[in-house]
Amino acid sequence: MSGPASAEQTHSLHHRPPLWVLRTQPLDRDCTCHSTGSPGPASGVRARPAGAIRGTQPVWNEVSRTKELWRQLCLRRWSSYKAPQMTLGTQTWKEYYLCRSELEFRMESGRPEKDFICKAIAGHDGGIDELAYISTNECRFDGQEKSVVCTVSSDSTVRAWDVQEGTEVWSSPLQPAALVNLAAYPQLQLVVTVDKRGLIKTWKAENGREWASFSLPTSSSALQACDHPETPFLLVASAEGVMYALTVPQLQLLSWTSVFPSSPTSLLCSPDGQWVFASTQDSDLGPKVFYTQSLLCVVEDEPPVSTTLPVLLTSRACWAPDETARLMVMHRNSDNMRLAITTYELGTKQSRKVQQIASFLLPDTMMPPHLMKGHGSQVVLLVSGLELVLFTIQGLQLAAFQDHQKPITSMWVDQSRVLTASFDLSLRVYMWNKENKFPVLKSCYHLLGGSHRWASGFTHVESDSVSIVGVEARSVGTSILRSYCFNVQHGSDDCVD
Repeated sequence: MSGPASAEQTHSLHHRPPLWVLRTQPLDRDCTCHSTGSPGPASGVRARPAGAIRGTQPVWNEVSRTKELWRQLCLRRWSSYKAPQMTLGTQTWKEYYLCRSELEFRMESGRPEKDFICKAIAGHDGGIDELAYISTNECRFDGQEKSVVCTVSSDSTVRAWDVQEGTEVWSSPLQPAALVNLAAYPQLQLVVTVDKRGLIKTWKAENGREWASFSLPTSSSALQACDHPETPFLLVASAEGVMYALTVPQLQLLSWTSVFPSSPTSLLCSPDGQWVFASTQDSDLGPKVFYTQSLLCVVEDEPPVSTTLPVLLTSRACWAPDETARLMVMHRNSDNMRLAITTYELGTKQSRKVQQIASFLLPDTMMPPHLMKGHGSQVVLLVSGLELVLFTIQGLQLAAFQDHQKPITSMWVDQSRVLTASFDLSLRVYMWNKENKFPVLKSCYHLLGGSHRWASGFTHVESDSVSIVGVEARSVGTSILRSYCFNVQHGSDDCVD
């Protein structure tokens, strides 16, 4: 009699679709091709007599050769509009399914050298202030996959880097002043930068050629790429509290609006590009939400359509990524003694209605959070010092993690995982499990940086479907990139090791 499955056997079960599809019921060609169970360990593999399993093998051998089965398995597992785009390239559906399943396993396991390869990428002569992926959000395994990030630096250059190869793709000429921010439009293959004097430029992502420029009268306080459903555009806020709407890539001025006079303004575009949240830190002026179409198509003598939210001393905000217009705002409560998070639903342009749907006070014992992100439609993630804490929008604390030894500096969130960067010179990887009423976050592993002798910690972290990139600050005032690329055996039918 066989004993419990080993860890290696469990991993094989996870990556051999026959055991996910075969259930206790009799199996024929039709029911296999139209199986509605989601593949994976969560589907459950039930014990069956050996003879029963052998009886289904001829049927599986026939069905497993059909393109439609593998196509349906892929669509049911990865067709969410939030998931990275499926791109087959030269692969079959079966090859794609096995490769992407393997990728997910490796990203959750995180074994050095076996699951990923780490590379240090140097080139900037100054500190890196921002980075962003410029490669499109697609997931492919036919040898044509390529992750490219862009960075801006105090050395007055913008550069592009091939993450897998660990090499520089291009570098801009030396600019008049240090570059302090950037925004990326992967679908347009466009990068936008701004320097400390307020000079904005657009660059072609494939070759680094300068496209257009626009000068602000003062320095910039925010740069926001907006993927509006009709036409992408750029929003920029000046240090004097003026918001500019510009076309891309030409950087032609569409409108300008004085939002918070003489106050640096932060901007946050909604997931669908229909709204933009504007605020100024710890001010008695309430934050505002603008309808973006009114910024793009200005009507003479009419101000843009906007609503002022009934909260004061705003410190942070984020949008719920799975909702079109759900906004979570961190602010002081009515007596200014406690921090609260209030969630709003925005109405249509015509109604201008803003409905408060939830609010709660943060615990007295919690330090004021300095990072805030949304997940799904009900969860907000907060970073306070060393700690990552998850709440529902009603105030139920879901989890708290203290995996870092020094303060967390950056957080990246998508529908599959969460990444944190820290001054302790590590990145932490967390994975979502969404089988319960509220998603559960599992702490998985650390990705380590270089030597503490030469580095002072990670300052930024970003990711795409196959790689993770962190900015590692060096003790001498410069920065390098450290990339972690996950291994996939292209086109292999074998299970992972």
